[in-house]
Amino acid sequence: MISQYNETIRVFKAFCDENRLSILSLLRTGEKCACDLLEDLRITQPTLSHHMKILCDAGIVQGRKDGKWVYYSIDQEGSENVKRLLEQQLTVSGSNKEN
Repeated sequence: MISQYNETIRVFKAFCDENRLSILSLLRTGEKCACDLLEDLRITQPTLSHHMKILCDAGIVQGRKDGKWVYYSIDQEGSENVKRLLEQQLTVSGSNKEN
């Protein structure tokens, strides 16, 4: 039973940090270079790497390497998956009517 929740846990963990929410906010306007994210967030490169790993592992963000930099964007398929998972968690199922 626990293992069926692993994907949901991984995805929602990505939303449980102020830095990751800030990253997502920046990425909503389009693809960003890691260098720009570092400058906007005023965090260290290892800290950014940690947060990006969590976001990428959750499927919410995707990265593409170009030269020495990585460019990040919101993964549309991952975004749809997040919506689906949230809907699953909040949808009332079955009949609990009092007779």
